[in-house]
Amino acid sequence: MSQTTLKSVTILTILILLHINPSFQLNNTKNVLDFDSLTYIWPLPSQFTSGNLTLSVDPSLSLTLDSKSSSTIVKDAFERYKKIIFKHSGGSSSVFDLFRFKRPDFDVTHLKIVVFSDSDELHLGVDESYSLFVDKKDGQSIIGEATIEANTIYGALRGLETFSQLCTFDYGTKSVQIHKAPWYIQDKPRFAYRGLLLDTSRHYLPIDVIKQIIESMTYAKLNVLHWHIIDEQSFPLEVPTYPKLWQGSYSKWERYTVEDAYDIVNFAKIRGINVLAEIDVPGHAESWGAGYPDLWPSTSCKEPLDVSKNFTFDVISGILSDMRKIFPFELFHLGGDEVNTDCWKSTPHVKQWLQDQNFTTKDAYQHFVTRAQEIAISKGWTPVNWEETFLSFPSHLHPSTIVHNWLVGGVCAKAVAKGFRCIFSNQGYWYLDHLDVPWYEVYNAEPLEGIENASEQELVLGGEVCMWAETADTSVVQQTIWPRAAAAAERLWSRREANSTETALPRFHYFRCLLNRRGVAAAPVSNFYARRPPVGPGSCYEQ
Repeated sequence: MSQTTLKSVTILTILILLHINPSFQLNNTKNVLDFDSLTYIWPLPSQFTSGNLTLSVDPSLSLTLDSKSSSTIVKDAFERYKKIIFKHSGGSSSVFDLFRFKRPDFDVTHLKIVVFSDSDELHLGVDESYSLFVDKKDGQSIIGEATIEANTIYGALRGLETFSQLCTFDYGTKSVQIHKAPWYIQDKPRFAYRGLLLDTSRHYLPIDVIKQIIESMTYAKLNVLHWHIIDEQSFPLEVPTYPKLWQGSYSKWERYTVEDAYDIVNFAKIRGINVLAEIDVPGHAESWGAGYPDLWPSTSCKEPLDVSKNFTFDVISGILSDMRKIFPFELFHLGGDEVNTDCWKSTPHVKQWLQDQNFTTKDAYQHFVTRAQEIAISKGWTPVNWEETFLSFPSHLHPSTIVHNWLVGGVCAKAVAKGFRCIFSNQGYWYLDHLDVPWYEVYNAEPLEGIENASEQELVLGGEVCMWAETADTSVVQQTIWPRAAAAAERLWSRREANSTETALPRFHYFRCLLNRRGVAAAPVSNFYARRPPVGPGSCYEQ
């Protein structure tokens, strides 16, 4: 920070005290958090103190932005959140003029955001920390102010989300209020990678639905959309270099143009969300052959892709070249899971190629994965692969490979022990299509389980929940994602010690209802099976 204002000094002093004595501390006997000053922020901030005041917020809340980087992203976010916060008052004081009411003397009339970085680059590990201070105006000030300070615009976005959750509408006074002020919050994510996988191959999702899901991710401070665009069932993405590929789409109406994909990436970026694209090779790729049948080993053996032909790798290179123009995120997912190589052995020309190369089918699988990695790396990407590649031939993977766990526990521990980075998505807890996994099991899953060494813990980038779409389309996708994805979001953002389901439950109920109020179709918390409607009448906060 090149300059420090008086307000900054005040916040810094308070935050030092917070570090010494945070308002929520571990109870040594019960290993739960003391929520005497319970707040309904989700995910729970790293450190905070609160008071016992109630402050009113001006519906004409104004913004002062002190930023060295692009101010448009923060200004636009402020306007979005202002509409959320003042949903009932329309974001203005015109109602007072309409009914000739006396305009109240609001406590908070101004939001000041200070961003210290001059960069708006969004990358893995970008600084998302922020400080938030909310207090009423004092005797020397005519302005009641809330202040967010962040090193980057993306930290400022996270601070805006927290500020919005502090603001609640009071129906008695018909005003927005902040309870338990003054607030002093110092917050940062525990993990750099906090993702949600969205599968648009098993069922096509319209652009607006994808955008709604991206918007909802910001409410839980998730920051990576893993877009599983293509799979064996359909190939909906336009690839200009190989234009026949999207003949593998379900229909001519269920496709994404390059402009669509570019629009999604930009929509996500201004909300602080990276888009991780995936093409899953060599398995899960039958749809590729609808436009280019030569990619199939034969018409009776349509996957894995034909490992014996250079054409296969030419197509992969063409796809990645086109996608590199759309997806700036430094990671790219190459799949590599569930590869059944039996038909390679039963296809004459592939069998002959295996013999000529002196390859087993496992060797050929390794050859395919590593060659695809080389193509991705040559285009400036870091490869991500599902765990089967690591379990099958760890010593042959590129050292920069990120291992994506999904099958069983303990994989991240094994991967980081060998120096690989890892993403946690254990299907027993974080696969959202497993409808019988309750929220508290999602909440209790720990990405660092079994990893005690601090240097190895740093190799766990984080994790993601996975919305596989075999049985989910637009009609049910949001209530299948939410609210359980939020349980994982808190595990990935908040301190590891914040792990009591008992104290989390009332906040979790509240967050689910907050999602509903914001137009997100989050399902009831208490249902045994996810995404089912409530079983009877009742309050949102109890279902």
